[in-house]
Amino acid sequence: MNRLSTRILTRPLIHPSSLRPVRTPSAVLNRLSNPHPRRLTQLRFPKTRSYSTSAEGIAPEAALPKAKSNRKAKLVAAAIATSLGLLAFGYSYGVEVMHTIPAAQRAGRVAWALALCIRDYRQTLKILEDQPDDPDGLLSACHTRCAKRTYHVLEKNGSIFIKLGQHLTSMGYLLPVEWTVWKTVFIPLQDRCPVSSYEAIEQMILKDTGRRIEDIFEEFDPTPLGAASLAQVHRAKLKGSGQEVAVKLQHPSLAEWIPLDIALTRFAFTNIRYFFPEYPLTWLSDEIESSLPQELDFTMEAANITRTRQYFSRLPSLPLIVPNVIQAHPRILIMDHQPGHRLDDLAYLDSHNISRDEVSAALSRIFNEMIFGRDAPLHCDPHGGNLAVRVNHKRPFPLNFDIILYDHGLYRDIPTPLRRNYARLWLAVLDADTERMQRYASLVAGVTEQEFPLFASAITGREFAVVTKSVAIPRDDAEKQNISNALSQGMLAEIVQLLAKVPPIILLILKTNDLTRSLDESLHTTSGPERTFLILARYCSRTVYEEQMEELRGMGIKGISKWVGALYAYWRVAFKLRVYETFLYWRGRIRFALNRGLPMAPKKESILEQVKALEPREVEIVA
Repeated sequence: MNRLSTRILTRPLIHPSSLRPVRTPSAVLNRLSNPHPRRLTQLRFPKTRSYSTSAEGIAPEAALPKAKSNRKAKLVAAAIATSLGLLAFGYSYGVEVMHTIPAAQRAGRVAWALALCIRDYRQTLKILEDQPDDPDGLLSACHTRCAKRTYHVLEKNGSIFIKLGQHLTSMGYLLPVEWTVWKTVFIPLQDRCPVSSYEAIEQMILKDTGRRIEDIFEEFDPTPLGAASLAQVHRAKLKGSGQEVAVKLQHPSLAEWIPLDIALTRFAFTNIRYFFPEYPLTWLSDEIESSLPQELDFTMEAANITRTRQYFSRLPSLPLIVPNVIQAHPRILIMDHQPGHRLDDLAYLDSHNISRDEVSAALSRIFNEMIFGRDAPLHCDPHGGNLAVRVNHKRPFPLNFDIILYDHGLYRDIPTPLRRNYARLWLAVLDADTERMQRYASLVAGVTEQEFPLFASAITGREFAVVTKSVAIPRDDAEKQNISNALSQGMLAEIVQLLAKVPPIILLILKTNDLTRSLDESLHTTSGPERTFLILARYCSRTVYEEQMEELRGMGIKGISKWVGALYAYWRVAFKLRVYETFLYWRGRIRFALNRGLPMAPKKESILEQVKALEPREVEIVA
């Protein structure tokens, strides 16, 4: 039964020469979206269509011509048939009879939304064959409709569908803005997800610990501080000590629905790939499936927290706060309470005299340390809901803040050779050295010479013409328009195909880079991208220098001259970068002081603390 049902959900079937329906859910959807069975070979966008570059640019929901009534009937019948077919899969995973109705609802929502979206895109693209200029904004309206349908399903089903929604929010380099615009569609999926009932978590705590809530806590707020895709967090006070803690509780329903939901996710992306073969997005479901076991085991998250705290305890100049673990169970994690505000809460930053430029610089240093630091753990899910900022009056201005990092379930270790080649790749990008870029892109991601320009644009978020000049130049409207035009003329499909081939660790690094870049842009700093690229260059230079020192250690006396040369070359570059970053720092301070009327002179130790983290050093990590 398992083998049959898995085949049903992962292998779309259609019989082109037969009029009889093939009795599988995916085949029903095939006939639904393609009355005359033939495979779509390309999802074509109108050549002159440009994606919007802001929330305000989303087109109104233009109406499509009404479908024939028999098509609507087929749509309903197909969704129902698909739901019933997926029930067999639920039974194969041991779903009890009492849960068959909820299982049918979950499957039905996915099948219905998938069918509607496929039908919507096909109708819209057919209309645009006669109206390539899209004067009425039909494509943008179609994107908006499908994004809203998808959001509704993700929110209703919860579980890993919320995690999928979080992936969508981070794919601004890949999806149309209507799918990723955070202000109107998917931002609730970051930290305002559906909440599990108090009764459900009460039963889970008793089952997992053998103790009731009142036996562990003297106070427990039944209203969660926040809810994410896999868990929700409650404020409480420990019994006896009275210590205020944050209690992270996995949604009890996850254990029940995870097998079915993984299969539904795979089912959806498999069918998308079938109808639109140039968009192989199945790597998204593969990534979710491979990372879920780690994220669902809170004892592994506790180990990640401990390791990260130990690593960054050696870098006191970085204003990073990682909550301390008090107790850990597979579905329950008790930590000290570390409150804060969202990083993009500009009103909070301004009202507490926190410099946006310094928050941006600190964020850049923290995640560059994770990527390029020796044996550093990499947090791979730094979206807006997992980061917070708060004022810290113990730190001297302008470093008068803490950055709090939450949700440590998804971590990766970057292999040393990959980390070093990735550093050399970025140095080549910053030097605009195309030949070196191409060489290290091949070593890092296995991209070919033909794929290299696209890969360079993907990792930088810039036009290739800009990459070959200087990525530190701020993006203007013309460049944004050119990127939108390129996406609409076929580059989108090429990016999807490229990302389907690169190693999974590279996808996670790109995701981390894109999320932090998005957070940085949301801060609206005065220095633009220049300072963040300078910080990146210093970390990359340090990584290459450490590699050279490691190679020269075994050469003995013969290597002394080379050692001196490498040291001189590193410090010469580091000094230039530090001088320029200091210039940008003071320029930002002057602008901040003029706008806010604040004192300009910081204490001397604050400047030293700011740059201390970038000195060459060796770090030993306690496992």
